[in-house]
Amino acid sequence: MELLAYVLEQFINGIQLGSVYALIALGYTMVYGVLRLINFAHGDVFMFGAFVAYFLLLKAKLSLPYVLFLTMLATSALGYSIEKIAYKPLRNAPRISLLITAVGVSLFLEYFLSLNFMFTPNYIAFPRPFEIKTFNFFLISITNVQLAILFTTSSCLAILYILVYKTKYGRAMRAVSYDKETASLMGIHVDRIISFTFVVGAALAGIGGILYSIAYPQINVFMGIMPGIKSFIAAVLGGIGVIHGAVLGGLLIGISEVFVSAFLSSTLRDGVIFLILLFVLFFRPNGFFGEIIEKV
Repeated sequence: MELLAYVLEQFINGIQLGSVYALIALGYTMVYGVLRLINFAHGDVFMFGAFVAYFLLLKAKLSLPYVLFLTMLATSALGYSIEKIAYKPLRNAPRISLLITAVGVSLFLEYFLSLNFMFTPNYIAFPRPFEIKTFNFFLISITNVQLAILFTTSSCLAILYILVYKTKYGRAMRAVSYDKETASLMGIHVDRIISFTFVVGAALAGIGGILYSIAYPQINVFMGIMPGIKSFIAAVLGGIGVIHGAVLGGLLIGISEVFVSAFLSSTLRDGVIFLILLFVLFFRPNGFFGEIIEKV
């Protein structure tokens, strides 16, 4: 019974971590879907959201709902700016140029912010906005932090599903993802849809930054590197460009990381995640839900 209880608790911890990865992975998969771009600066948008929430909680003393809203606005503005300044001028350039630019934007955000007096390359404690409480059930214990993460992530996914599949903007996003030229001929403002996609993805990354910082209350300007890479792996695992694939991939990566740490060694958790990526690329390069494209 003790082993079962331990396994269940680790499973819940994996769901908690995987939910954050899923939010970040959604940004990767949405941008790739409409622009065929791996936005490696996305993990740094996640970091920026954590710092914005830190200042709003500690300095402005705002409540959590206001912090969520303002952080989403800040990260959305950052995502919009990145798209307009760094990516739009290279819209028709070779993909390798966009890829190099994405890496450059990521490094710029990390090192520029580390020079700013308001940010720091050192770890700082993140103020939790509420007291931690534990609820005991038959075999497991669940904290209010885990419940808050699961509720927030589920709500974001439901809203995103409605946005993508039930709204005019969502139909336009899907049309652009299939064929930008044809979509523009049908009256869709392609540039506006691409910018909107960056805004939505950045907002989700901002929420992910808050949730991650509440669960693991230490932040620094380089905190987005590994979560960003793992979320990208999650997007590839589920099938990059597929929303439900990103969610499933994030959960699988989070559960795998927690179980490796709990039953093997914490030093192996990152290596196992990259092994998962290698297996996926070898045996299922399009991911679980990715479409196989036949070249003529």
